[in-house]
Amino acid sequence: MKWILSIVAAALLVSGCSSDYVMATKDGNMIMTEGKPVIDKETGLVKYVDQSGHEVQINSDEVSTIIER
Repeated sequence: MKWILSIVAAALLVSGCSSDYVMATKDGNMIMTEGKPVIDKETGLVKYVDQSGHEVQINSDEVSTIIER
């Protein structure tokens, strides 16, 4: 029984290490990300990893809010 609790506790700790974020766009879409989006000030793009694990970039002018969930 102890080993099951240890496994569950370890899984919760590992899953808690990376925070997911929600980005709201100016046209009303909500984008769920894995990890914190990165804003490139030189290009004006926001780079993030979507829920499928793909790296995506959008124009920062399209983003209204980035919130940690």
